[in-house]
Amino acid sequence: MKNFFVLNLAFLLFSFAAIGKTTLKVKNEAELKTAISNAKPGDEIILSNGTWKNIQIKFDSKGTKDNPITLRAETSGKVSIEGVSDLKIGGSYLVIRGLYFRNGYTPSKSVIDFHIDSSKIANNCIVTDCVIEDFTQLNRVRSDHWIEFWGRHNELSNSYLSGKSNQGPTIMVILEGNEQINNYHKIINNHFGPRPRKGGPHGETIQIGDSGTSMASSYTIVEHNLFERCDGEVEIISNKSNNNIYRDNIFYKSEGSLVLRHGNYCTIDSNIFIGDENSDFMGGIRLINTGHWITNNYFYKIKGNEFRSALAVMNGVPKSPQNRYNQVTDAVVAYNTFVDCGTPWQLSVGANMDKSAVLPAQEIRSARPTRTIIANNLIYNSGDVKAPIKAYDKIDGILFKNNIINTDYESKSETKELQRNDFTLNKQSDWLYVPTANQTDVYNGFDFENITKDVFGNGRNPKNGIGAMVLPVEKNKGQINKKDFGTSWFSNDTLITKPKTVQVSTQKEFLKALSEASSNTIIELKSGIYKITESLKIDKTIAIQSRDKKSKAILEYNGANNTAAFLMLPKGNLVLNAVILKGKNTQNAFTTKEKEMSSAYNLKIENSEISQFDYVLKAYKDSFSDTIAINNSIIKDCKNGISLAAENDDLGEYNAEFLLITNTKFSTISNYILDYYRGGYDESTIGGNLIFDNNSVINSGKLEASGTLLKLQGIVNVTISNNIFSNNAVKTIAVLWGEKEQVNSNNKIDNSGEFKTEQNLKQKMMY
Repeated sequence: MKNFFVLNLAFLLFSFAAIGKTTLKVKNEAELKTAISNAKPGDEIILSNGTWKNIQIKFDSKGTKDNPITLRAETSGKVSIEGVSDLKIGGSYLVIRGLYFRNGYTPSKSVIDFHIDSSKIANNCIVTDCVIEDFTQLNRVRSDHWIEFWGRHNELSNSYLSGKSNQGPTIMVILEGNEQINNYHKIINNHFGPRPRKGGPHGETIQIGDSGTSMASSYTIVEHNLFERCDGEVEIISNKSNNNIYRDNIFYKSEGSLVLRHGNYCTIDSNIFIGDENSDFMGGIRLINTGHWITNNYFYKIKGNEFRSALAVMNGVPKSPQNRYNQVTDAVVAYNTFVDCGTPWQLSVGANMDKSAVLPAQEIRSARPTRTIIANNLIYNSGDVKAPIKAYDKIDGILFKNNIINTDYESKSETKELQRNDFTLNKQSDWLYVPTANQTDVYNGFDFENITKDVFGNGRNPKNGIGAMVLPVEKNKGQINKKDFGTSWFSNDTLITKPKTVQVSTQKEFLKALSEASSNTIIELKSGIYKITESLKIDKTIAIQSRDKKSKAILEYNGANNTAAFLMLPKGNLVLNAVILKGKNTQNAFTTKEKEMSSAYNLKIENSEISQFDYVLKAYKDSFSDTIAINNSIIKDCKNGISLAAENDDLGEYNAEFLLITNTKFSTISNYILDYYRGGYDESTIGGNLIFDNNSVINSGKLEASGTLLKLQGIVNVTISNNIFSNNAVKTIAVLWGEKEQVNSNNKIDNSGEFKTEQNLKQKMMY
């Protein structure tokens, strides 16, 4: 018996040694590859603190459920993955923790990829506590994904992603093949920081599936994430598969919507959408397809229209192709609250039967929503709103039950969609308004007993109520703590520093100040002439202004032909204030780089004078400006005005989001004043934006071959008002797009052609 005990003890000791967990610290790529190739279940590979540059990691290992293999930073946030780098994961039960991707871009199609190749796909793997910041391609139209999900049961959690400016969703869930469907991936507790406007489609933050696999089931869960200023395009989340859950997320001042673009039977529950007074582009939920449940969501100041309204229920295409719009059927919209959202319910959005002359049959959306119920919802307005509901077609396929509103409204329906009720709300935070009493007259529809909790997780029984929340609501609700999302070690809060002012008196001092300036510097020029012989490169936030606004400094550009006085680089933000800028007729005042414009620039011209240039502004292909603003200035004696027309592939791209020209005098511009172009029929692209107000245009356009002063092909939002057009040798001032209700008001025209309107613009199909 004693010998038997000794033998068993020896066996146990040998077994523990055989499965012993190894912790191995690696300092370079060779050591890392060796560690990965030798890794066993339970092992931990630690990347030494520091910068790992130009490295492509292939984490090809197999852990177990109880003993995963971990690849982590020595200290979370202290391991920077930089340069041309990526991480691919193949195997099972692997954990990646604490990595910081920055100062670079991926050489492949993704930064972190849950597969190495078709034979090495990740399952049951976790990426957590990581950051990807500004890890964007040099060319904004080169497509990639920062996280690409393959396989099944994989997770992205407690991470921060921000700053993707190039084409492609930040996160893409792939559903190609049986290995990827019914995947049950989790995207939980992450902080999606600002994604800048892209200027065209393909700028989603999350996309689950694609048109080709949209009838497959994913079962992906997107839960408890913060989406902060995700402005890439009209779709923040693009659902393109079945049976996904979007729950307990906050969409904070993000210019887009959660869109059920394809796929069926998804749940959108207990999400919060927060807008403000400053933007009409912040959206809510757009509903397409079959069997979705939209419950317990709270919307505050979501004032977008049509595709970006708080609740957009679409018309579909009869017998729709897989990549277009299917009819809304068998959907439920219940127990949601809308506070100060203007016209929150926009129904049969996209109805376009009047456009059959310019669109093919597969684009005509005439299939109205049917077998759909909207019940137990609450709409509150602090002021009078006569049209909380806008219907673009008949809405006879929608059943409305026990929805309440606190104001009178105009309804074209015999059975009102909303009932007037004099309820009140108490302000609990900047965005959260709570009813003073439960409105208990709820409608008990089919399966409604399964809606057991409200937006904050409180039980709906025994005291139920209309709207997203039932009383009582805890006092701490309504506060957003960024520390509750994302990593434990990273913060995107930045200190606001006061601008630094540098005064210069000579050309040499000016060039030195510009080359040495940090971001947020103001360079003040003493009155006089500054001769510039090479382009001034702007890659940070810089203001250049005259010290004496009454005696403006003069910048004379004498550089080579076809070069620019100011060369706008990625992240360049220039304010030119009270400066006279002169050329020699063969150069440009402002241009972008011709290649590698990885991110947006901004340009503001104020109280200045620009003359004797070929182009005032020439934007090259693949460049993008978020905002160009010209105010109270003089632009004269130039061959061409502002050229934002290099995106001519008709793929929905355009060169600037906002162009604001006000209180400015244009005179003796030989060709056009403006060429602003967006091509391709893409109904979900809602830009660009032009305001041309209180300007004068005199003696211009005599050499313009098109005969048009303001060329605006495909631009969506246009206001031309309070301007004077005098003695311009053109036939047309501008051709306006009637369908988009573009504004031409209070303009005075003298010997300068006319405005024309084209109701339905014929464009090249993109799909």
